[in-house]
Amino acid sequence: MILPTPTLDTERLRLRPFADADAEDLFALQSNAEVLCYWDSPPWTDRSSIKRFMEECRKMAEEGSGARVAIERAADQAFIGWCTLNSWNPDFRSASLGYCLNEAAWGNGYATEAADVLLRWAFGALDLNRVQSEADTRNVASARVLEKLGFILEGTLREDCIVNGVVSDSWVYGLLKRDWAG
Repeated sequence: MILPTPTLDTERLRLRPFADADAEDLFALQSNAEVLCYWDSPPWTDRSSIKRFMEECRKMAEEGSGARVAIERAADQAFIGWCTLNSWNPDFRSASLGYCLNEAAWGNGYATEAADVLLRWAFGALDLNRVQSEADTRNVASARVLEKLGFILEGTLREDCIVNGVVSDSWVYGLLKRDWAG
């Protein structure tokens, strides 16, 4: 089942399908060690990662397994990151949420705003019942984003990631449609 990648607008943001023109901004984001310090994979060092990422976006849409969208500021069309809804399971009516924003975008409420509009789309268009998200236990800012959106901390995955020799735990958050304030 094909799942068309949506274009979604908020007052300050536009979420849209990735374009080839995003390649350099995407590489800058994904190769930034500070941005990826709590990520489940190391920063990119090879430009071939751009092509793989873009192919994964198209594959998600073609297989109907999710949607990954670029986030740009509406005021100047600047690429500031991306947001994803993946692992969509229509039988269970569930999916997972993730996001990654550049440092300049941190602290402005953009992650919350982008995730909120993507959740609005997902709960409506996909008729989801549950969305799950994970955050490294050291990433308090990401945990705050999820809590602002109404996610509930459901548990901790102990030592579930090892990136460049660093072992970390992850918090698991869940949001049920009936509990979502959107």
